[in-house]
Amino acid sequence: MPFVPSFASYGLLDAAATAERLPWSALADEIAALLQDNSVVVPQRAVLPLAQGGSLFVMPATDQTVAMTKLITLTPGNAGTGRPSIQGDVVVFDIATGERRLVLHGPTVTARRTAAASLLAAQRLAQVPQGPLLIVGAGVQGLAHAEAFIHGLGVREVWITSRSRASAEALAAQVQALGAQARVVPDADAAMPHCPLIATCTTGKAVVLSAPPRPDTFIAAVGAFTPAMVELAPGLCQHIAQHGRIVVDTSDALHEAGDLLQAGLHVAALPTLGDVVRDHRNAALKHPPGPVLFKSCGWAGWDLAAARLALRHASPALAAMDSVTATPA
Repeated sequence: MPFVPSFASYGLLDAAATAERLPWSALADEIAALLQDNSVVVPQRAVLPLAQGGSLFVMPATDQTVAMTKLITLTPGNAGTGRPSIQGDVVVFDIATGERRLVLHGPTVTARRTAAASLLAAQRLAQVPQGPLLIVGAGVQGLAHAEAFIHGLGVREVWITSRSRASAEALAAQVQALGAQARVVPDADAAMPHCPLIATCTTGKAVVLSAPPRPDTFIAAVGAFTPAMVELAPGLCQHIAQHGRIVVDTSDALHEAGDLLQAGLHVAALPTLGDVVRDHRNAALKHPPGPVLFKSCGWAGWDLAAARLALRHASPALAAMDSVTATPA
């Protein structure tokens, strides 16, 4: 009787195994490569409202060899229950054979690809990439950005602020375990003069940053990804638009970047991360020093980059299982 490989043999990866396949610098490099790949096709994501305030996100993307779809639920009501707010999977297919190659842990992919996109933007745009780094919001994205900037930029000092002191202290302990210094501070605006790197990683329900930035500041704002959400005060966005540079992750920000839309800015005229990657050699000459805001709303292309990288970082054990086709009973 032929043996049918279990589902695990086709690459059903948990959070740890997914993270192992997505090293920070390699993922940032893969995102940069994807932004220069003309075969990539990314339809606009579908967001279906669910009862009790949740949402279902359906995010497909493909290139010449890989097709993938991310299916995740966002359930704000899970806050404080012990259940994650984001749950789901990234399903990866080989185009040539139609074979399902991987099922990645969706929340891990979301966390790592979002922070890796911020890392790529900081690598290209930050004037003081070594920090110190200020993290606003001590959840999953706060940790992901701390890890990405520590591993990818060599940041050695991280300042942390959060609505919850306990969450901020927990993140500080995780930062210290990564080999960096950490301090918990009560006021993000008061910390801004000391931190040329900033990542706002909140739930996007209220303004968390409003003070004028220092001229060499780089801000990655990732917590607001609908027109109604906001992390940055309109005045702060307007100040950076006037005195520095705003870069959006993709043109989809035209409909999604609440921070910028609520500031009354002409989002369609702003450069994208793809523009920066394709023109990085001349960027410094075209744009004089000043504060930089990287506004990220999320894009299935980042998930496709993660899928491509994960396929190339197969563990020996999984590769051996993938090679099994039939075994005698």
